[in-house]
This record gives sequence, C-alpha cells and structure tokens, in this order.
Amino acid sequence: MLARLPFRGTLLNTLAVLVGSLVGLGIGELMLEDLKTVALSGIGLIVACMGVKMFLETKNVLIPTIAVVSGGLIGAWIGIDVGLANFAEWLRGSLGGGDTFNEGLISASVLFCVGPLTLLGCIKDGLERNIDLLAFKSLLDGIAAVFFAAALGAGVLASALVVLVVQGLITALARPLRPLAEKPQLAAEATAAGGAIMLAIAITLLGIRNDMRTEIYLPALAIAPLVAPLFLKKEQMGTATELP
Repeated sequence: MLARLPFRGTLLNTLAVLVGSLVGLGIGELMLEDLKTVALSGIGLIVACMGVKMFLETKNVLIPTIAVVSGGLIGAWIGIDVGLANFAEWLRGSLGGGDTFNEGLISASVLFCVGPLTLLGCIKDGLERNIDLLAFKSLLDGIAAVFFAAALGAGVLASALVVLVVQGLITALARPLRPLAEKPQLAAEATAAGGAIMLAIAITLLGIRNDMRTEIYLPALAIAPLVAPLFLKKEQMGTATELP
C-alpha cells in the first residue's frame, strides 16, 4: 500500500529538508557570528559554482538569456518580489528568523526545486509511482539543508513548504509535463535559466550586491523550455526518456 501512496516522493523530500534544516538550526545556535559569516561566504561560493554548472547545461546561450530577461520583466510587472516578501514575512512571524530569513527561503527554494532531478523525479512519481530519483534527491537536499540552515537560519526550514507545493504540483501535472521528460534538453534549458538565478543569489550571499531582486527572475524557469524549440534542432532535444 505504501508503495502506491500518491506524492510519497515529494513527502520524502519535504521531510528530508525539514530534518536537515532542524539539524542545521541546532548547529547554527552553537556558532559564533564570525563563524556564521565565514559559513555564509562559503555557501555563496558553492552556490556560484552550482549556478555556473547549471548554466552550462544550455545548448544555446540565447535561450536562458531570453528567458531570464523576459522572466525578470514579467516578474517585476506582476510584483512577484512583493508577493514573496509578504509570504516570507508571514512565515518569519510564525517561525522567527533574522535578517537572512528571506535569503535562506529563496536560495534554498531555488536550490531544492530547480534541476532535472526535480522535474524527472516528480514526473516518474506521478506516472509510475517510482520515487528512486526523488529518494536520491532527498538525500542530497537533506545534507544541503544542514549547511544552509546553519548559516542562513529558519528561512531554509520554511523552504520545505515550497518543496511540498512545487514538487506536489509537478507530480500532479505529470501527464501534461511528460514532453519535458521525453525531451531532456527542454528541462536542461530550464536548469540553465535556474543557474543564472543561482548566480544572482550567490552575488547577494557574497555581499557583492544587496539590491538584486533575484526572485523576480523565477518566471524564467517556465519560459526557457517554451522558447527552447525555437533555437534547438530536433537532434539537440535529447534522447527520449522511457515513460509509460
């Protein structure tokens, strides 16, 4: 019966982020502020490296460029930054948190929800009840949550709610999203756009700029796979993934 439980991959991933965050918060309580600053800079460097790696997934730099620029314009127009700020403040009032709450929530949410493991894992869970990919992702996310929460605080814990909603939605929409799994490069272009957003987050974490509204670029994740077919040849779409 448990093997047929709907959304069990998402529930496992959410639990992993919760447990990892709680462990990280406990460690963070024991750390001096100077050590937290060092840890925060270290996380910024790792996020930058991850962003570069993710961006290199693109086959044509015009795709993430168009996605990020147009996504930023759309995000600013609909006020996504205001909405997320209000959401973050509501969560901070419930969970408590310091100045890094919003950074922790946004950076952890992007880290945990962007990438081929998220998309393919949720689609396989939705279509086949196969959670192997999400189980592996849960292990990675749980470990990452420990370090993020130790440096960034309760915002990382709150990102578990984002994981639950986003991955649950992708799993529920597995059938209409199936073409993204059958043409892996479409998902890779969304990953590349996410990499650019991760680099923006790294710039903030490293204190290079503190006025970047990175959250307004989130619509780029949906735009990238939509514009990708305009720039990619059929053979560049990738080998189809076997799905029922």
